[in-house]
Amino acid sequence: MLVGESALFSLQVYGIAIVIAMLAAVLIKVLVMVTGRLERGVAAKSVPQGAVCPVAQGIPDEDVAALTAAIYAAIGPHLILHISPTSRTWSSHGRAAQHTSHAVLQRPQH
Repeated sequence: MLVGESALFSLQVYGIAIVIAMLAAVLIKVLVMVTGRLERGVAAKSVPQGAVCPVAQGIPDEDVAALTAAIYAAIGPHLILHISPTSRTWSSHGRAAQHTSHAVLQRPQH
C-alpha cells in the first residue's frame, strides 16, 4: 500500500497547490479591478480644460501620434481631439518591397 499512500499524498499536494493558485488569481483580479476603478477616477479628473494648442501644418500625422504616445507614457492620460487620416503610399511601398524580396527570381523592373 506504499504506492497508494504516495499517490494520495501527491493528490493532496496538487489539490493544495490548485487552491493556492486560485486564491492568488482571485486576489490579483480584485487588485486589478480596484486599481482600474481608481485610475479611471483620476483620469476623468485630469482631462485638460481650456484652450487647446493646435498642431502646426506640415507635421506628419505619424509624428504627432508618436509624440502623443510618448507624452501619454510620460505624464499620463490626456485628450486627443483629432488625428486626420494619412495617405497609404508609405505602407503600400513597404508591402511591395516585402513581397518582391521573397520573389524566387529577381527581375529588373522596366
